[in-house]
Amino acid sequence: MEIDLYQVDAFARRPFEGNPAAVCPLTEWLDDATLQAIAAENNLSETAFFVREGAGYRLRWFTPVAEVDLCGHATLASAWVIFNELGEAGETLRFATRSGELRVSRTEEGLAMDFPAKRPEPMADPEPVLAALGLAQGDVVMTDDILVAVEDETTIASLVPDMAKLATLPGRGVAVSAPGRDFDFVSRWFGPKVGVEEDPVTGSAHTSLVPYWAGRLGKTKLTARQGGARQGQLTCEWVGDRVILIGQVAPYLRGTIRL
Repeated sequence: MEIDLYQVDAFARRPFEGNPAAVCPLTEWLDDATLQAIAAENNLSETAFFVREGAGYRLRWFTPVAEVDLCGHATLASAWVIFNELGEAGETLRFATRSGELRVSRTEEGLAMDFPAKRPEPMADPEPVLAALGLAQGDVVMTDDILVAVEDETTIASLVPDMAKLATLPGRGVAVSAPGRDFDFVSRWFGPKVGVEEDPVTGSAHTSLVPYWAGRLGKTKLTARQGGARQGQLTCEWVGDRVILIGQVAPYLRGTIRL
């Protein structure tokens, strides 16, 4: 059996920026153990698999160790592959996923993803979170991720978290963010619990970060940058119970998986 493999950099203007994702179009589903083995072999933060269903697609995402409920950058990467490599003629794609229907549309700024928004709530016991991050203080809230807001973006760049401690915390991962000088907010995301110590650009985390910073800054359209040594950019809009995330994609590699 041969499977096409695309590796693209999502939320990137050129290769080696943003977040690399593997994308594997399928004509029918393989068993879950094989999907997970492919993701482990790819050894990227996410591998996306999709199968056409009617007028749309069924989309799934796997880290090297687990299937996840939502992934932004691999959705962006999948949409780019469908539009640019598979020749989809329409303007909007519909994906059936574990997080409901997700839509991705072409725009002049890039590909726009329409995701459900998540409203953060205060965390009852923030001290273990701050200790794991080596922070003395921060505003700690939670959705499926823990969000920590600090006041100075230089704090973000200098973070050296204790990954073993982060892996014991509740939730999927930890996003640390701050107001930015050149962007409305900047962030980094750590997910050792799901096999990703640091993700360069985490679209799913922005479904929580955007409502938080929209409330803090009093605006619904925001620019964002995420990452440490490797970074990417996105434009965000909070629209009621939805978040629109716009990013660009840079192709890097095309290959064949042989099973």
